[in-house]
Formats: sequence, C-alpha cells, structure tokens
Amino acid sequence: MAMSNLRTLVKKVIPRNLFSAIEPYGHLIESVIMNVRYGFPGRKLRVIGVTGTNGKTTTSFMIQRMLHEAGYKVALLTTVANGVGDDIVPQMEHITTAQASVLQRRLREFVKAGVDWVVVETSSHSLAQYRVWGVPYEIAVMTNVTNDHLDYHRTFERYLDTKRQLFVLANKHGLRHGVVNADDPNAQKFVDSIQNHTTYGLSAGDIRAESVELNSDHTQYLAKATDAEYRIRVNIPGEFNVSNSLAAVSVGRVLGLTVEQIERGIAALKFVEGRMNVIDAGQDFKVIIDFASTPDAFENLFQSVRPITKGKLIAVFGSAGRRDEAKRPVQGEIAGRYADIVVITEEDDRDIDGAQIQEEIAVGARRAGKTDGENLYKIANREEAIGFAMTLATSPDDVVVMLGKGHEKTIERADGEYPWNETDVARTAIEAMLSKN
Repeated sequence: MAMSNLRTLVKKVIPRNLFSAIEPYGHLIESVIMNVRYGFPGRKLRVIGVTGTNGKTTTSFMIQRMLHEAGYKVALLTTVANGVGDDIVPQMEHITTAQASVLQRRLREFVKAGVDWVVVETSSHSLAQYRVWGVPYEIAVMTNVTNDHLDYHRTFERYLDTKRQLFVLANKHGLRHGVVNADDPNAQKFVDSIQNHTTYGLSAGDIRAESVELNSDHTQYLAKATDAEYRIRVNIPGEFNVSNSLAAVSVGRVLGLTVEQIERGIAALKFVEGRMNVIDAGQDFKVIIDFASTPDAFENLFQSVRPITKGKLIAVFGSAGRRDEAKRPVQGEIAGRYADIVVITEEDDRDIDGAQIQEEIAVGARRAGKTDGENLYKIANREEAIGFAMTLATSPDDVVVMLGKGHEKTIERADGEYPWNETDVARTAIEAMLSKN
C-alpha cells in the first residue's frame, strides 16, 4: 500500500486530536524509509532552503535562475513547479513541499541528472512533520514571518519556531549560512539560529535597497553592500519583490558570484506563474493575477498596485475552507481599504459552507466602509465573479486584481477537485465581455 493511501486510511480510523499528535512521527518514519530506499540522495547534492510566510516561491525562482545563468546545473522544488535548468514543469498538488516519498524520489532524479544545487521551497508544515528529514541544507533563507497556518500551528510562536528549524538544520551541513530579512521584526531569532549569516532589507541589513523605482511591469534599484553595488532590475513588479530579489542577491554573494552574474541572473527571470502576472487579452484596462492569500500578502500587493492605479481598483478573492479562519475578515478589511470595489467569491471552499466564508470576509470589508450592492458583492461561483468583475472595469485606468488561486490547476469544492486555470478563466471572461461591446 502506498504511503499516501495508508495515511488516508489511518486518518479515517483515528480520532482527529490523536491523529494530529502522532502524524509528525508517521511522516518521520516515512522520511527515514524513503531516504534509505533512494540512498540518501540529498547527501549527493548541495541544498538551499527558502522559508517564510510570503515570497518563498518567487525568491526560489530568482535564486535558481541566477545560479543557472552563472553556469551551475540547478534544480528547483517549489509550490508552483519543479525541474532542472530550463526544464521546469508545473506542480499539480496543493502543497509547497512534497511528501517524503515524492521529495526523495525527485532528489534521486536530480542526482542522476548531475545537478549541482537544489533550491527547495520549504514550508512550515514540512518542517513540523519531518518531511524534509535527511535533506542536508547548506543555506537557509527567511523571507518574512507573519500570521499564517495558525489552524495547524495554533500559536504564532510555534509557527515562528518551526520556520526557525530550517536554520537549525542548515547549521549541520556545508556552508552553514543563513540569509535573513532584516526588516522582519523576528529577524534576530533567525540570525541567532545559524553559524554564519547575511541580512538584507529595505531599511536595514548588510545589503540594502536604495533608489527604488517602481513601474507597472518591472522594478529597478541599487543594492548596496559595504564592498559592492548592484544595479538590479526585477521583471516581476511590486515593492515586495525588491525584498525577494535582495534575498537572491545575498545568496549570490554567499556563493561568490560576481556583480555581473548577480545582476544578469536576477534580470533573467521574466515570469513566475501566479505571481503578479499581467493578463492581456485585448482589453484596455489592466488585469493582474496573484497567489496572495494571507493578510501580509494582501497588504504588500495592494500597497504596490494602488499607487499605479489611476482609475478603479477592483479586487476578486475568497478564502480557503479548512484553513485559518481568523484571517478572513482581515483579508476583507485590507481589500476594503485599498480597493474601490470588492468581489468576494470561492477559493477552495472544500466542505465548508462557501456562503459562510464569504460573509466572514464581507464583515471586514464592511468595516472598511464597503456597502453591499454598491461596492461590495458576494458571488459564489468564481468564474461568474471574475466575469462580473471584468464588466465593472469601464476605463483604461481601471485595474482588476484576482487573488488567491494564482498558479493552481484545480479548485476544491465539497464534492471534490475540479480543473482550474485562473489565467484561462480571466481571458475567457475578457473575450466574452469584448464580444458584447
């Protein structure tokens, strides 16, 4: 019986509280077995781990592309995709770091492919559940830590400590170097957990961003260290991607890349699916798709999009069922503060009442001043909600942002998973709207 099937069977017959207590040890056993089965493949690779609440995926892609452009053979394991070099394929699962059986198999494939470095986006769940046991991290990167996954970790302190474990693991192998976002209020706890460290930030750190120029399709700035300056161009817009790219610059410095290699490597990344993707299907207004689903990610995204929106800012989003319930009104309030119109819809409701989720979000939006039927709408079906939002964009200066699904290829409802592609849905909605005009 496959490990995943066995886990599902055990989960059905053991009470939930008991299962939650013993689940990590089941994952640990699986990790040990899979390491033995595949010959401890991580020991034959050099591994960079990226953790944090937001920015993990984009930062991982930036690091992988930078090292690839510098001539290394680099593999990538992220929420969005995995692969080697230019051969990156989408990941279909709703999971950041794969189960041990998949993770170790892929690491063995990377060994056979002659990979030099592997960049692993490492979630708090995978650390708490020992799914990455046996992975010899050399460099640990922290992007930021804000409230998330408290449905699982229960308290922010436990969530924070779980993230910090990546740095503890990295202390045991190779370079033993930590890269830490100095702008994060918890930065020192990560610095204290690693033998060597580099800090970065917009306002503090060993490497800082200066002369930041934000544009609708890219950002450029000067990254300054005590011994070097880097003229950085980031082709994924948003100030938060300045921070993500600074993390990549820091990794490049740790590995001894030249100024030219770092600059060229960051600029070489043109696109990360579901991360600030601009959709053009012939419409005269702007449409942006992003995976943002936490309050911090909402705040960052809206702070970036609002200044470049001269017309109406229209937001479409939901909040996942069986995930952190406390964030729902916060998401609504943040969107209500920044967006002119809020359209609340489904986002992997699973077996939770979608109407209930939408109302919990709406409470926050109303608190920010939004009014039902005027600038606040609840539309259960996401496809219909997106189509409706497109009709609200009546000026070339308007912007529609679609949040929460990003790159994901399925949407989870009470009766199972359905195929989903946010980009395709957006394009279809735009084309339908244009055909009526």
